[in-house]
Amino acid sequence: MQTHEKTVITVKTTVNAPVEKVWESWTSPEHITKWCNASDDWHTTKAENDLRKGGKFLSRMEAKDGSMGFDFGGIYDEVIENKLITYTLDDNRKVQIAFAGEGNQTSVTESFEAENANPIEMQKGGWQGIIDNFKAYTERV
Repeated sequence: MQTHEKTVITVKTTVNAPVEKVWESWTSPEHITKWCNASDDWHTTKAENDLRKGGKFLSRMEAKDGSMGFDFGGIYDEVIENKLITYTLDDNRKVQIAFAGEGNQTSVTESFEAENANPIEMQKGGWQGIIDNFKAYTERV
């Protein structure tokens, strides 16, 4: 039996906000639909989130011109409030998001297993774009 190591990509940011606000912005559907896009020509039209171990989440991401869209979803493996979220995507890839708050700053580090359809740099750029939008949105509200 042959096994293949999965490529793990990490993106990160530091948000100028306390961890409680960062957590709320990251996990609440009413916030997710406002920041979860990699570029201005995409948006998240719907978000559902059952934030608990075994709970499901789903975000519908679409091009604003209606040319394409996809569901991004999975099941939570671990949820530690204000600290850690791990989940398994619908395609069985693993994702981990760590939150580290210190006063009015919170670092967010997201690591995910790469998929095989798109180049690594493209995937990293897309996920970094989303986390950058998250930072800008959270600092604005």
